[in-house]
Amino acid sequence: MSAPLPAYERWENLAGKRVLVRVDFNTPVAEIDGRLEVTDDFRIRATLPLFEELLAKGATVVACTHFGRPNGQVVEKYSVAPVRRRLEQLCPGVELLENLRFNPGEESNDPAFGVALVEGFDYYINEAFSASHREHASIMIPPTLLPSAAGPNLQREVSTLSSILEDPARPFVAIVGGAKVKDKLGIVKVLSQKADQVIVGGGMAYTFEVTQGRTIGSSLFDASYLDVCGELMAGGKIVIPSDARGLPQDAPFGNGGAESVIEWGENIPDGYQGLDIGTESSATFSEIIAHAATILWNGPMGVFEDPRLSAGTEAVARAVAASEAVSIIGGGDSVSAIQGFGLEDQVSFVSTGGGASLEFVELGDLPGIAALRESKWNQS
Repeated sequence: MSAPLPAYERWENLAGKRVLVRVDFNTPVAEIDGRLEVTDDFRIRATLPLFEELLAKGATVVACTHFGRPNGQVVEKYSVAPVRRRLEQLCPGVELLENLRFNPGEESNDPAFGVALVEGFDYYINEAFSASHREHASIMIPPTLLPSAAGPNLQREVSTLSSILEDPARPFVAIVGGAKVKDKLGIVKVLSQKADQVIVGGGMAYTFEVTQGRTIGSSLFDASYLDVCGELMAGGKIVIPSDARGLPQDAPFGNGGAESVIEWGENIPDGYQGLDIGTESSATFSEIIAHAATILWNGPMGVFEDPRLSAGTEAVARAVAASEAVSIIGGGDSVSAIQGFGLEDQVSFVSTGGGASLEFVELGDLPGIAALRESKWNQS
């Protein structure tokens, strides 16, 4: 990136100033004792140090967030009321505006909505890395109107992901999983140029396997990407599973079931579908991971939500956790897996960016981050 991100620390005296902080408090909620309450306040807690620092400097702090998908309409179940209650408990004195997406101008990046949003504010901070791949008004417009800066969590996400793309310790091993090859092909292309080896697992791996003449039964497959996958395999850096575990094609999966899992070698017979990597692949992948100096993991090895089909993802997670490498976990499913296996504190960095972290690795920048860098108030 051509210019550094503007830092909020340069604003030393904020007495009497109003600061608008764009956050991502799109947190899970559930009905408890007759009303919706936040069930996981991790994202709120992660922002507390920034809020407390701004308040200590004398600022009036107002946060804004999206919440769910109300599609530009006021929908009661998407009110931020439960989030606001939890924020008040954790950090009294910080106001939270109502759901940005209640206004159609948010998702359409309407300049008029952006102008109205920042009216009466002196400064703007983007602390929503996970929303910064969206060209939405609350992300794009404020940096054109106010002195703006990156929040500490956003700065940390950008610096961590940038470091492994620009100058990783080697060997650099990337692990990419997930269901659909079309969703991850861009990141595989980029990583095949930057990493020393790219492990590919999950449903997306079966299209790669077909390029090697293997049979995959009724497993996920996208013929439109065969040529590209074949070219990537020819590059010599892609490592695909050598075996698989799965079920008959008509057997239900996802939340467990009575059907026993079957394991195959390289070829899956007709009438069956692969839903996890096999024992041999788990061992091979773990061995590669053990020798890495830098690890980037994005995407599970199978349908890990089903306990019958979680062995491959767990093997990879434990190998990453046991490694002495710099390990970065990105993407919602990978984060859920590492947390579910109780290994979150054994990796170097867990990105909360979801789709944003994926796009940052693929593209090297995000619209919201570019907006901060290009702000006329960004004086380096």
